[in-house]
Amino acid sequence: MDLKTLLNLFLFTGFIFASHAQQIEAQFVVNADFVNQTNQQIFETLEQSVNEFINTKDWTGEEINPEERVQCTFVLNLTGFSGSSFEGTLQVQVERPVFNSNFNTPIFNFLDKDIRFIYQEYQPFFYNPATYESNLISLLSFYVFFALGVEADTFAPNAGSPYYKVAQQIVNLAQQNGQKGWNQNDGNRNRFWLIDTVLSNTFKEYRSVQYSYHREGMDQMYENPEKAKIAIIKALEGLTPLFSRRPNAFLIQTFFDAKSDEIVDVFSGGPAVDTRNLSQTLNQIAPFFGPKWKRIKS
Repeated sequence: MDLKTLLNLFLFTGFIFASHAQQIEAQFVVNADFVNQTNQQIFETLEQSVNEFINTKDWTGEEINPEERVQCTFVLNLTGFSGSSFEGTLQVQVERPVFNSNFNTPIFNFLDKDIRFIYQEYQPFFYNPATYESNLISLLSFYVFFALGVEADTFAPNAGSPYYKVAQQIVNLAQQNGQKGWNQNDGNRNRFWLIDTVLSNTFKEYRSVQYSYHREGMDQMYENPEKAKIAIIKALEGLTPLFSRRPNAFLIQTFFDAKSDEIVDVFSGGPAVDTRNLSQTLNQIAPFFGPKWKRIKS
């Protein structure tokens, strides 16, 4: 075997390994429309480097099929840029497939307003779960593991705990850098509170509803849409105890940020079910989406 053939075989084997190891299918987009910068090269390089980092890294050590990968979209809207300093917001959206369909269901939608990091063009990206590397690496790895956690919870009760605990470790390590979003005193809707509340027994209904809504509801929509709709109504009613304890719960807001449009779509067509109790429940626990709930057919 000549050197060229051996090299091609090595590259092919490496590609196969990477494709089997990949658990995330992400699209990372950098929007630099709001910063005064004529040279867009660094933003393009950042976008490419982050996409390669997230999509080729083996995050869990598990082999999964391509259709089982967690679907993520990250949109970095830059509001400030100087030299190697970046500042802006990050919209994080996570989806997963619905059984027996070509449809993806949104499971997480969050706007992180505290994005600041240093990035040198072409700098290598390294993730080490035991150490703090940089604020950018911490941000990316935190949301990757949070996405893995929320997706796992939709398939089995509390299956996301191992991933959430890694995300919490990332928060603990990142607190040393002094950047906003990692500490409890940085506001009430940040990375610290996101992972703290999702792992707290006080907010346990959020995770149980993620499972019942998706596995007992959405995943049954093809086989029995009427039964699936009734299961979704029951699942949403499961948030009522959490609302009673914590009416302004951060996680309730994030849940409906992801699901409000889908809920309206589900109950605006197909076989009719009694939605009177559903409308009452939604207007009680998520009144900020009141105009949307009016579109649900009774």
